[in-house]
Amino acid sequence: MSRYAQYIAGVGVLAGVILGAAPDPGLKTALDGIKPASLLEHIKVLASDEFEGRGPGTPGEEKTVAYLTSQFQKLGLKPGNPDGTYAQAVPLVGFQAKAVTGSFDCKGKTIGLTFPTDFVAVSRRLAQEVSVDKSDVVFVGYGVVAPEYNWDDYKGLDVRGKTLLMLVNDPPVADPKDPNALDPTVFKGRAMTYYGRWTYKYEIASEKGATAVILIHETESAGYPFEVVQGSWSRENFDIASAPASQTPSRVAVEGWIPVDKARELCKAAGRDLEALKKAAARRDFRPEPLDCHARFAVSSTLREVKSRNIVARLEGSDPALKNDNIVFTAHWDHLGRDESIKGDQIYNGAVDNASGVASVLEIAHAFTQIQPPPKRSILFLIVTAEEKGLLGAKYYASHPLYPLEKTLANFNIDGINVWGPTKDLISIGMGQSTLDDLVIDVARQYGRVVLPDAEPEKGYYYRSDHFEFAKVGVPAFDPDGGRQYIGKSADFGQKKHDEYTAQDYHKTSDQVKPGWDLSGAVEDLRVLVESAYRIAQGTHLPEWKPDSEFRARREAMLKAAKP
Repeated sequence: MSRYAQYIAGVGVLAGVILGAAPDPGLKTALDGIKPASLLEHIKVLASDEFEGRGPGTPGEEKTVAYLTSQFQKLGLKPGNPDGTYAQAVPLVGFQAKAVTGSFDCKGKTIGLTFPTDFVAVSRRLAQEVSVDKSDVVFVGYGVVAPEYNWDDYKGLDVRGKTLLMLVNDPPVADPKDPNALDPTVFKGRAMTYYGRWTYKYEIASEKGATAVILIHETESAGYPFEVVQGSWSRENFDIASAPASQTPSRVAVEGWIPVDKARELCKAAGRDLEALKKAAARRDFRPEPLDCHARFAVSSTLREVKSRNIVARLEGSDPALKNDNIVFTAHWDHLGRDESIKGDQIYNGAVDNASGVASVLEIAHAFTQIQPPPKRSILFLIVTAEEKGLLGAKYYASHPLYPLEKTLANFNIDGINVWGPTKDLISIGMGQSTLDDLVIDVARQYGRVVLPDAEPEKGYYYRSDHFEFAKVGVPAFDPDGGRQYIGKSADFGQKKHDEYTAQDYHKTSDQVKPGWDLSGAVEDLRVLVESAYRIAQGTHLPEWKPDSEFRARREAMLKAAKP
């Protein structure tokens, strides 16, 4: 039986136990109030040139903050910050590379790197000048240390002062029963784990004292073309303001990427074959490979303090005993701003990513204000900053919550919506993590729809948006995606539209409102999410992580610590 079939088989039992009370008749009016025209109007405003791509720390942030605050006020929602405001201050540091140079010296041959054509890099030590000179280069495979899988790519190697060359995603371990498939018991088979995310690679290398990390970019394993990395990493980046660089020496000095062709050139100069190294890295007995090369990098940056903001509103629950519990809807308001170095259109409007998600949260907020009496538990509408810079707004909230995390029952995150019409299906990114899947499956079934797993689990989408920061601290989190089974369209229409957006519009200035958009399918998706959250707000049993989720232990520890 497939994993999806198992969910369907089990949900009949769970519906009466976990999902809580049946929806109130007043819910229908609220759901009917979610309209395509309203969604589109919000998207048009937020994705207009006037908002300049909604970059944190720019005039676009000021306009975005003002718009969101005014919309929440119009809905009659209370300020979500207990200090009486709609904003949570998020202190950031912006760092823009002025000059980046790099090269590898291998057996008398120099492999030059040109920023940003075939090399991008930053230094998150937040210093104006950072350099690496004559650092030994070591290929460390996928750079993973995973005790639960008996996997260690470092094998005790002292990497202090070294430059690590590594692959993205998880090691593709062959299934012993089928050499053409991946072993589902190691790194979840095709599904990416957090070990596969590029953020993890830099984190583990920093813990081990490496000086620099260069990731090898391949479109299939990364999930996006190198142009996406170039666009993001060659512009101003951000981090949460913390201790000065002199007090945080554990961070690697240089974090960078090179395309696979440049990696092949490097390995060839070192007398190695990249494909052979990759094959070896997929085995548990892999050992790090010194490349007999030395790396040189220099990163010169300008730094600035950025006082950014999460915007938050709250619908207080009507039950005095339950109103301290919260269900949180999130979306990120930021995009990539404006790039004045581009000829022609310079504004990254971010219509789908993520004006559409913000518009959705506003429409969901409107729907909940129509329910009378209000839900028993409170609903929090949190629109966060700096997702495009590393989930920073959500990360800051998770470490500085305005309401106790043990009282935060669930997070529904919206990062992009379906803009091409109704679908039979709704996709759950990271399906199988929590009982939120069972809940959404049951609600969707009442609308004659199905919930399916992500068709591309190897791209690690569950670790790439704001809900992940809630999951990391233990809050059950659900990340929906638009379906692929479009009603009245060809079987491949949905995948074609998905691929078209990834190739042509994702993180490009062309992500704008398109002629022919049909938001009726998005409205159906939002109605499923609203009813799902409403059941939690009214019910007696709370969402839980599944037994095999990597986040279950964190939730259990949180709840145990909160007990008097």
